[in-house]
Amino acid sequence: MESKSHLSASSNRTSDLQTDVSSAIKPKSNFQIDGSSTPMESKGQAPTSIDRMSATEMDGYSVIERNSTTQTDGESPIRMKPNGKSPAPSTIALKYTGKIVTSSAMQMKTGGKAVGSSVIATKPHGKAAVVSGNDVEVMGFDEVTLGPHEAELRFRLIHFWEARNPHMKTLIGEEMLLIDEQGNVIKGFIPASRVQTYLRKMTSGTVYRLNKFFGSRNKAQYRVADHNVTVTFSWNTALSALQNSPVLFPEDRFRFHDHEEFEANCDLGGDLYDYVGHMRLINGQAMTEHLIIDESDIAEKRHLVVHVQTHGGPVMKLYLWDQAAAAFCQKFRSYGSTPRVLLVATVNPKRIGGTLALTSMTSSRVFMDIDVQPTRDYLNWLGSNSGVADEVIADVVTKPETVTLGELFSYIKQETAKVAWFECTATIDDVFHGYPWYYLSCGGCNTKATKGPTSLVCTNEKCANSEVVGVPQYLTKISVYDKSEQAVFVLLGDAGRELTGKHASELVARYFEFNEDVGADQTVQVPQTLIDTIGQTHKFVVKVSKHNLTGKTQTITVTKVLPEPAPQNAIEDPADERIRKASGSLESQEAKRAKSG
Repeated sequence: MESKSHLSASSNRTSDLQTDVSSAIKPKSNFQIDGSSTPMESKGQAPTSIDRMSATEMDGYSVIERNSTTQTDGESPIRMKPNGKSPAPSTIALKYTGKIVTSSAMQMKTGGKAVGSSVIATKPHGKAAVVSGNDVEVMGFDEVTLGPHEAELRFRLIHFWEARNPHMKTLIGEEMLLIDEQGNVIKGFIPASRVQTYLRKMTSGTVYRLNKFFGSRNKAQYRVADHNVTVTFSWNTALSALQNSPVLFPEDRFRFHDHEEFEANCDLGGDLYDYVGHMRLINGQAMTEHLIIDESDIAEKRHLVVHVQTHGGPVMKLYLWDQAAAAFCQKFRSYGSTPRVLLVATVNPKRIGGTLALTSMTSSRVFMDIDVQPTRDYLNWLGSNSGVADEVIADVVTKPETVTLGELFSYIKQETAKVAWFECTATIDDVFHGYPWYYLSCGGCNTKATKGPTSLVCTNEKCANSEVVGVPQYLTKISVYDKSEQAVFVLLGDAGRELTGKHASELVARYFEFNEDVGADQTVQVPQTLIDTIGQTHKFVVKVSKHNLTGKTQTITVTKVLPEPAPQNAIEDPADERIRKASGSLESQEAKRAKSG
């Protein structure tokens, strides 16, 4: 845009026009173009003519006015056509980084008031900002500073969580993660006294407009956003949902660190960054196609441990606590087969037992395979680089210690013994008859289902399935021995399939297929497939549980039956095939989840 001095230096043909401009109506909307121009004031007369204005960059915004309908005085840097004719009315548009943020036709009433959805105002420091129709300034997160603000913020609420005193456990307030239309992220805070006023109106993922707030200094410890200021809700803050916004707001934004960066920031209590990688072990259990995790045990202990690895880097332990552990279980069971990719937002790097580990915080969120774009991207990488992903650093991953059955029982008797996993080789002596060799699980969460008055009922209180479909799962007792001792093992879930090569549901269905006259409540006899394993010697991964340590039972749970060593000319690892199938069916899985969700 041309400045005032340039206009005064223009040809004599415009001098009369400038005289006419000085007497024209000036809108009440404080329409200014730069810091030097004077706000236009209403004269109470109808506008007559204006001319085309060129685009000018102002602090990242491009103001474009084409053929407006307002004539102004010499104080406003508007260039008129040499012939003094007024062009046809058109629009004013505000552009930011190449995208039109607001567009509105500017019309003037005879009273001099602007009619339209937005205009441009110049703040004291000379920067242009969007102003809504009721003269409220719309501020971007990059403009938020310390102190009180009368401006309006527009943002998407990504996530919110409670902030409590770590000692007294009293509520301090509600913390939030907000993102504006430009992808800038800032932390929000609602004091405890105002939580009930505002939080009941808020839902994650919704876009809001917020008027009047206080810019507080962001805390130095455990920061979840790069911005140094926190948007704090004050006594006169007004919050409402932004309906039918023409502007698309990003859904999320992540800040990822790799192993080296987590190592460099270990135990410093600084910013909380995000982690993405693939899972190796879950509470000591290796990843199998239909892995069953002990949710009741996780709920009782309020945490779980996942061994994770990013690309070909070192393996780390990731500790998920409380809400993050519950979210992990919920996400895990929502997938039909075992998910492989894990993203946890805002983790804290700590050194536990001399080794780098990551721990979740109250602000942490959990995502898996196809939940968000970063997990989808990583799943694609995993499908193309399964060989690299399988290269594990042995001294980092906790490998079950190899013991004999005698050494296993000696460990259980120790006063210092705790829940642990061991690997032992044993020969199957018999399969127990007279006991159910399988149980019916909830098809949604794999928890044991019980018979209700008219249908099956899931025993998991957190399961949302109202109509439970029973899925047979192995729960088979076998007698085993080695050179030192005898023991009773129970094959649980996938461990039974790894031993027999067949799913429990397949064996149950086959039984009823050949026994059509048998009722549904009939006990299914132990299948021949299980009986044929008698005399076979296998390597078992077993878990010493809390019940073993308290003496409630001596039956040892088998979590995995290790396969025989593959021949050297083996072409492909079944795990590689699973990864490729998961990656290949990415689009179909995503479509199904979209429909269900």
